[in-house]
Parts: sequence; structure tokens; C-alpha cells
Amino acid sequence: MAQRSIIAESDTSHLPERHGAVNPGEIAIGVIIGRTSEFFDFFVYAIASVIVFPKLVFSFTDPLTGTLYSFAIFALAFVFRPLGTLVFTAIDRSAGKNAKLTLALFLLGISTCAIGFLPGYDSIGAASIWLLALARIGQGVALGGSWDGLASLLALNAPPRHRGWYAMIPQLGAPLGLIVASGLFAFFVGNLTAEDFYSWGWRYPFFVAFAINVVALFARLRMVMTPDYQKLFETRDLQPANVSDTLRHEGRHVVVGAFTPLASFAMFHMVTVFPLSWVFLFTQEGPARFLGIEIVGAIFGTLAIVASGLIADRIGRRSLLAGCAIAIAVFSGFAPQLLDAGIVGESVFMIVGFVLLGLSFGQSSGAVANAFSPAYRYTGSALTSDLAWLFGAGFAPLAALVLSTSFGLLSAGAYLLSGAACTLLALRLNRRWEANRADRI
Repeated sequence: MAQRSIIAESDTSHLPERHGAVNPGEIAIGVIIGRTSEFFDFFVYAIASVIVFPKLVFSFTDPLTGTLYSFAIFALAFVFRPLGTLVFTAIDRSAGKNAKLTLALFLLGISTCAIGFLPGYDSIGAASIWLLALARIGQGVALGGSWDGLASLLALNAPPRHRGWYAMIPQLGAPLGLIVASGLFAFFVGNLTAEDFYSWGWRYPFFVAFAINVVALFARLRMVMTPDYQKLFETRDLQPANVSDTLRHEGRHVVVGAFTPLASFAMFHMVTVFPLSWVFLFTQEGPARFLGIEIVGAIFGTLAIVASGLIADRIGRRSLLAGCAIAIAVFSGFAPQLLDAGIVGESVFMIVGFVLLGLSFGQSSGAVANAFSPAYRYTGSALTSDLAWLFGAGFAPLAALVLSTSFGLLSAGAYLLSGAACTLLALRLNRRWEANRADRI
């Protein structure tokens, strides 16, 4: 069935017969491996930005200010991610995906591993801050370059009646990466003395991240660089285009696509990085226990992502995203206060939050991808992802912590509310543009 759908959607009569082995299930494995490794890197840094860097790199100031500084550096990866797309798209066009992915993922691994060797402020002074910022920029550039197109290829090869199901598969990497990262940090912080943890224990997750990146690199290259997949990328119009040309022809769709998932991306940090910072700074609870709560929440989030695929195939992806945006807007009105309600309130906040996150995040990838013309779909999708993370997630922990400490936890919900409003507006604009295009046809 998968082979017949591929042939029906594009002229692949000239492909070798062995292309029958290329199927959505195989692509899905490569997508999950790649996304899990990227999100593991992401969460290892995010957790350390709360419980390690304020003490190690910003020891000259109070814990709250140190955490705010740490979140500012956290945002650098999202700021520089579009630059990575620009640079590595040029590499892709000139040297191919093999060179692009190898360079990008080794840059990601080296930047992550370098953080594991980072000396503290007490050892080298302000140079510690600059080295951390440089490594974080390296991570962002590498993440922009690690776009392999497998998620788009998966969406294009999905059976028509199961688009939602296959759209959620790449998103599974987020909770899986969080579970592994949280588990590692919970183990070290829960079983080592404070002196040992801050001396060497926190560094091990960064070394593990490097090893996972190497494994993920070879797993993804094994798929992307086979003749079958290279031919399939060509026949499915998934070749890199010039970034300036893409923005000139598809800039409107890139912007709308970037704002469409803001509700889920704002929610993303409201149930991962921000609550950990609040609990760590303003309660007597140790980080190990709350990381355990995050793991439980991530399990619920994983199940919700899977459910999003089934629901989207019944009611439509945009309808699900709109419904989730409304639910997130309602959640924003009372949820942050649950963080001040002890372990029961924290658990309710995390579980309900992760369920809403899973339902929305599961369908947030490529919600308007079909709006791109084939020639610009590959690069347009990469740019849309970069900008969505920048606008929706890059400054979320910093904004939420500033708002909550200045005006109370209720104000942190305003960030969620603004994200939900942007999602509803973007979905409405995209629907109107598609209707206008259909009328012209």
C-alpha cells in the first residue's frame, strides 16, 4: 500500500524495483532516532541551566539572578539556529546531505561535550561565561544544520488517511529525550553528595550526549545516504533551495507556519524548564524528586502524542490544534498557581500540562507544510521550524521566570495565553489563504 501511494503521488516509474523497501515505517525509525538524540542534548543543557550553571558559572551573584543569566544564554541556541540553517543549506547544496549531517552533528556533539569540561567562574572568571555562550551558540548552529528532511519525507509518504498518525511520530523524540535526560540527572543528583555532583557528577550527561550523537549520526546517514533514499528525496521535491529565494517566494507561509505552533511551544517550556527553575529556587524540594515528577509527566505526554495522531486523523490536524490552543488558554488561567500547592499541585500541573502539550505538540510539526510549493518545501520547512522554536520557546523560560518573580505566578500564564492567541490567529490566516488559493484554481 505504501509503495502504491508513493507511485500514485509522483512519477517514480524510473526508480529501481528495490524502492519497494522504502516505507513509512522505516523512515519513522530514522526520524525517532534523530529527534530523540537532538532533544536529549536539548534537555541535558536545559536541566543544567537550572541546577548547575547558576552555581558553577554565575557563582558571583544570587541564585535567581544566576538562573536568569543562565536562561539568557539558553536562548542563544534559538537565536543562532536560523544561521545554522543558512550555512548548512549552502553546504547541502554544494556538498550533499552526507557532508551537511556529518558536520552538523559533530558540531552538536563537540559543543555539547565541551560543556562537560567547562571550568567554573571560580577557576577562570568571566571566561567561563564566554565559553558557555560559545558552546551554546555552537549547539544552535548545529541544530539548524541537523535538519535531514526525514520528517517531511515521512509526511509525504504517509498513507492519506493516516497523515496525523505519521505526523506525530517525529514529536515522540521530545518526551523520550526528556525521560532519559531527567533520569540521568536525577540519578546523579540523588546519589552523590553536593560536592561530588557539582565537581564531576553533572558532567556525565553531557558526555553521554556526545556518544548518543555519534550513534544517531550513523543511523541517520545509513538511511539518508543510501541510493534509494537519495532518489526518493529527488522525486519528492525535497531538495534544498536558496534561503533568500525561499523567503522571497514563501516568506508569508514561513511566518504563518512559525506562529502556528506557538501555543504548544510555549507550553513546552512551561512544563519542562520553567517549573524546575521555580521549584528549585522557591521551594525546599530537591531537584531529584521533581525530575521524577517530570519523568512521569513525560510518560503521559508520550501517550498524548500518540493519541494526537488518532484524533487528528478523525477530526483534522488544524481542528485539533485549534482545540488544544483554546484548552491551553484556559489552562493558563490557573495552572501556574499549582506549582505553589505542594507535591500534589505540582503533580497535577505536570500531568495535565504534559497531556495538553502532547496533544498539541504531536501535530504542531508541519501543520501548514502543504502550503509550500514543492521547490521550496525542504528549506521552507527547516526555516519554519527554526523560527517557531525561536519565537515560541527560545525566551520562554526567561520570560516566565521574570514575569512570575516580578508579578506573581499568575502572570506566567500570560505567556501561555499569548501563545494560544498566536496559534489561533495563524490557523485562521492559513485557512483563509488556502481558501483564496482554491477559489483562484
